[in-house]
Amino acid sequence: MPEVIINGPEGRLEGRYHHSKIPNAPIALVLHPHPQHGGTMNNKVVYTLFQVFVQRGFSVLRFNFRGVGRSQGSFDRGEGELSDAASALDWLQTYNPDASASWVAGFSFGAWIGMQLLMRRPEIASFISISPPANLYDFTFLAPCPVSGLMVQGTADEVVPEASVTKLVHKLSNQRDITIRYDLVPGANHYFQSHAEELAKTVDQYLSVAPSLTGEPVTKANAR
Repeated sequence: MPEVIINGPEGRLEGRYHHSKIPNAPIALVLHPHPQHGGTMNNKVVYTLFQVFVQRGFSVLRFNFRGVGRSQGSFDRGEGELSDAASALDWLQTYNPDASASWVAGFSFGAWIGMQLLMRRPEIASFISISPPANLYDFTFLAPCPVSGLMVQGTADEVVPEASVTKLVHKLSNQRDITIRYDLVPGANHYFQSHAEELAKTVDQYLSVAPSLTGEPVTKANAR
C-alpha cells in the first residue's frame, strides 16, 4: 500500500492509502489510539480495520496523528488531532470525489476523535468505534448522534469497562432513528490480543449489511 503525505494543520501527516479499483467506491478513514500511549497507524486493531475495509472494496486511509512517526507537530489533547482527522478526510475526498459513501472508524482514543468528526461532517454515512473510551472521555457531544453505526467491545477490557460502553450504546440507541449495533467479543482485552480474527469477522459482517452500503433501511434486524 502506498505511503502518502498529507498537508495537515501543523505540517506533514504520514499515512498509508489503498485506492479501490471499483468505480465510485466508498471511502473510509481509520483513526489510531492515544499517541502518548504508543498509538500509531500500525496498531494491530487499526491495521485489522484497514484490511477489512480493503477487502470490502473501500478506498481506505490510515495515518499518524501529529507528533507520531513522521507526522509533524505535537500532541494536542484531542483538539489538534480532530483537526488532523478533518484534513485527512479532506485529502481522502479529494482523491475520491465520486465516492458512494464516507465512513469513519476508530480504535480507543481514535474512536473518540472519530465520533467528534462525525458530528462536524454531515457527509459521513456511518461509523465503527472499537473500544470507545466512554469512561475516560466525554461523549455527550453526541446529542443527537447523526447516524447509525457499530460499536465493538471486549468483555475482558482492562482499560475501558464494558459497563461504560454499554451505557453509551444504550443512550445513543434511545435516540430517534438511530440504531447502534453493539457486539461483544468474549475474552478480548482492550487491544484484542489473540482476538483480531473475531474482531475482523464482526466488522466484516456489519459491513455486509450496513444500510449506507446496501441501500436498505436501518432496522433492528440488520443492525442488531
